Amino acid sequence: MTAERIAKAPKLKLAITTGIGSDHVDLDATISHGITVVEETYSNSISVAEHAVMQVLALVRNYLPSHEGVVTGGWNIADSVERAYDIEGMNVGVIAAGRIGRAVLRRLAPFDVHLHYTDKNRLSPEIERELALTVHPDAASLVRAVDVVPIHAPLHPQTHHLFDDALISSMKRGSYIVNTARAEITDRDAIVRALESAQIAGYAGDVWYPQPPAADHPWRTMSHNGMTRHVFGSTLSAQTARAPM
Repeated sequence: MTAERIAKAPKLKLAITTGIGSDHVDLDATISHGITVVEETYSNSISVAEHAVMQVLALVRNYLPSHEGVVTGGWNIADSVERAYDIEGMNVGVIAAGRIGRAVLRRLAPFDVHLHYTDKNRLSPEIERELALTVHPDAASLVRAVDVVPIHAPLHPQTHHLFDDALISSMKRGSYIVNTARAEITDRDAIVRALESAQIAGYAGDVWYPQPPAADHPWRTMSHNGMTRHVFGSTLSAQTARAPM
């Protein structure tokens, strides 16, 4: 929904996005034309949260190389376990604790991890006590304290390329990033460099820029990645939840 397309639709009053996130709509243009933009709140929040937890575990346990060894017929156990850890006892910090971020925190709590979060709106004291959460004033504070960072923030000017060389270099060496929010919250090439230098031990997600990515997009082949296509919010369960629309 570009400004040009909106200008050609003088009768348009309502734009509905089937999912979460409105960054594909020119919100300034919709405001100036008096158009209401709505999202299907909660329609696929759980699907996204489950996908994020799955990718956290896949990275930490080094699942993907272990599975690849089965497919290719190998049986070198050392290759699989040399980068595999238990998540128990690790510090996990969520960037943005909205619907999806909170769902991720709740699903990770039974793994006996230490949970952290940062958000522009602080959670209630009851939730913080229930999940034993440590709150941080900003992403810069959070990433220095944790081993795993799931990103669930919306894309806007303040989060665009938030994870650049400077922020990533302040993380614990060997940390993991899982991004199921928007690809441009990270700097594409900074992620590649961080993996090559082992500043981060793994990167996963299923959001790309642009989409679909080119065949030579570096995230397709960079080391220790767990990328998937943009499918996290499109399970059959999530599609059923959107169907009444």
